[in-house]
Amino acid sequence: MKIIILAAGIGSRLGNPFPKPLTPLKNGKSIMQRQIDNITTYFDVNDITTVVGFKKNLIMEQFPEVNYVYNPFFDTTNTSKSLLRALKKHRGNSILWFNGDVVFDPQLLSLLLDEINNNQSFVSVNTQSVSEEEVKYTLKDGYVLDLSKNVKNGLGEAVGINFISSNDLDIFIDQLEKCNDHDYFEKGLEMAIAKNNLKIKVVDISAYNCIEVDFKEDLLNANEIV
Repeated sequence: MKIIILAAGIGSRLGNPFPKPLTPLKNGKSIMQRQIDNITTYFDVNDITTVVGFKKNLIMEQFPEVNYVYNPFFDTTNTSKSLLRALKKHRGNSILWFNGDVVFDPQLLSLLLDEINNNQSFVSVNTQSVSEEEVKYTLKDGYVLDLSKNVKNGLGEAVGINFISSNDLDIFIDQLEKCNDHDYFEKGLEMAIAKNNLKIKVVDISAYNCIEVDFKEDLLNANEIV
């Protein structure tokens, strides 16, 4: 299995002059440092690839131990195209990927191990919160049906930690290729579900803290859990 961290975006809503994953938390570590610390509790640092773009050297200088893929079009493309660049480097593998702005409890990863070991594609979800701004989901026959910010009557929120099976990777890559530049990667998953009958489970991580830091209020909440 390979691990991808998506860290190419500008993150303009926080107003930082540096990449959002480098945002410091109150314990002195950046969001990305906490992510890597958590990930390497369970997995090998050599299996981590980070997609960079905006002020990439700032990230690369701080974390020389991980691998990198560069999205030169970070200012005109969204996560579908950043993720695509990394996935194409890892054909034949299963992939666990993280949005680069997610602050989470390390124990959360223990909930994912069964599905990873079973090579079953999944999205991690919080069923205790369904906010308008977040990516929401619905299910059909126990698998994801809809997955986007526009979902009505969502069952919960996707938290930005996802897994694609090695069996499903080529299908996912094909659909990400068809996405528009401004689409989120969830669009590629939705298209694979609709066009290829891709089976994606949900893993409920609501028992643990997990916050995607988009706004200053999110950062305040994230600092409550570190």
